Amino acid sequence: MTPVELFGWGAALVGTVLGLPQVVRLVRTRDVAGVSLPAWQTILGLNMAWMVHGFLIAKLNMIVPNVLGGLTTLTVLVLMARELHRPLPRVLLPGLVLAGVMIVVDLVLGTAFYGAFAVLPAAYASIGQSIELIRAPRVEGVSPVFLVMAVVNQALWLGWGVLVGDAGTMIAATATGTLALFNLVWWGLRTAGLRPLQLDAYSRLEARLSRRSAVSATERTPVGLAGEPDPIDNPEASSGLD
Repeated sequence: MTPVELFGWGAALVGTVLGLPQVVRLVRTRDVAGVSLPAWQTILGLNMAWMVHGFLIAKLNMIVPNVLGGLTTLTVLVLMARELHRPLPRVLLPGLVLAGVMIVVDLVLGTAFYGAFAVLPAAYASIGQSIELIRAPRVEGVSPVFLVMAVVNQALWLGWGVLVGDAGTMIAATATGTLALFNLVWWGLRTAGLRPLQLDAYSRLEARLSRRSAVSATERTPVGLAGEPDPIDNPEASSGLD
């Protein structure tokens, strides 16, 4: 086996099973503490877009892990939607939109520009998880095996990208791998006793968006018995029913 094949199929193998530890943890514990929903929505879009990129550059080792990894990501989102009492179509929509945008960029602007563009959602996914690890009261819902494998996966993709000369893969793997390493280190600090940090600016933005969503929801939210809002659109109210 050549070095190119070794790195390529090594990355494919790790990428294929990357999300499985998080699936197992969610199934066993039903605990989503510290797990970022926006991060996993973004990962779904990345899986789909990189699968198409693999077809465009005719690399089976890029197609296989993103097809199978996408199924794992979909499973994580289904489990999170259930635990958070969110409608599944609404949970999946951001990832589908992201995939469409990335595929258009790849087709129209080429692999180098696609790689640079792909850094943005990949960074968003990693930063979203970083924020949860930094500020969440608990991080027991996050799988440490998933965090380790994320670092290894990006290291292998970087090596493969260097060997085959694919600029898109090199750019994306370097940036994403750096953020994945930060998440692993911060998770270790949290489990060692580091207390959560308050990110005031992010919290204010999140509160503003939540208020805006609440106003929008009251205009079109389906109602249940006695005219009360349907619990599926009000996770806080429905949590007491579990």
